[in-house]
Amino acid sequence: MTLTSLKKHHKVLLHILAWAILFLLPIIFAPEIEVGAPRSVHSREFLYVNTITKVFWLLLFYLNTAVLIPGLLYKKKYVIFVLVQVLLFAAIIGIRSVYYEMIVTKFPFVFYKSAFHNSMPFLFTVLGSIAYITVLDRLKTERLANEKQRENLKTELSFLRSQISPHFLFNVLNNIVALVRMKSEELEPTILKLSSLMQYMLYETDEEKVLLKSEINYLQSYIDLQQLRFGNRLTLHTDLQIKEDWHAIEPMLLIPFVENAFKHGTGMIEDPVIDISLKANNNELFFTVKNKYIKQDEAKDNVSGIGLTNVKRRLELLYHNDYNLKIDKTGEWFTVTLQLTFEP
Repeated sequence: MTLTSLKKHHKVLLHILAWAILFLLPIIFAPEIEVGAPRSVHSREFLYVNTITKVFWLLLFYLNTAVLIPGLLYKKKYVIFVLVQVLLFAAIIGIRSVYYEMIVTKFPFVFYKSAFHNSMPFLFTVLGSIAYITVLDRLKTERLANEKQRENLKTELSFLRSQISPHFLFNVLNNIVALVRMKSEELEPTILKLSSLMQYMLYETDEEKVLLKSEINYLQSYIDLQQLRFGNRLTLHTDLQIKEDWHAIEPMLLIPFVENAFKHGTGMIEDPVIDISLKANNNELFFTVKNKYIKQDEAKDNVSGIGLTNVKRRLELLYHNDYNLKIDKTGEWFTVTLQLTFEP
């Protein structure tokens, strides 16, 4: 049984329960039952008549919710809707007169008295059907809106993630080109590292979440690639303290910070230094990337850099208020600090 069919079964059961209560309450709480006296003949006759009348209220309720309210009230045909309700009420009272004469033996049927006594149940049924279908349609509209929002969110996240992969590959391939030109012996291990990165990007990042351990291994492989490229020309400090590596995290969420540091923390900078630290403890992630930079390099970031803008948007979509991102430019240092809380 599917989830949708299960929900429909629950809805049907709730309707049956509600109408069963409505039908049984007059029988259970009748005065004769409370005092233990036998029910009189006339009391039973009126009980039969009222029970049959409730069937018509039930039919009126579903006729309104299924046909009349969507077909007339929602289309602003108010006068026609009211006229139809009045005609239905008159028809119900007319039918009631037939089985009333058949069941009740002592008291004659009086149309205006019957109409007066049944006006409140009628109004309750009509207003109840309007309230029911209005709430139901509102919930349906909100559910569809939420589903659309979730689909839009998935689409946007997928697009943002697809931006990262080509951007990252472009940088790594440039690294390999540089190694080829230098005829470096590090070319082969670099290609092997790239192969492991590609495997991660192709086969693991399709998931909504990945293990923090896998993301850190990916991050470390990228750092190793860059270390092979720059060698002793770059002072690189890494401190990855992962006490809780079983947490789940959005794939490729951390790499843009590191990629940005290598892009803007090297090149024309004298004595480039990059510090990378990561801690995961007490269900929280603390991630800091610090690099030297020169202000002239900011134009380069505005033209070609999509990493930080990308990751800011992903953090907003995924973690809402459960993260804190700080970007600080002080002197010759550019520092990015990210703190986020893992989902339970």
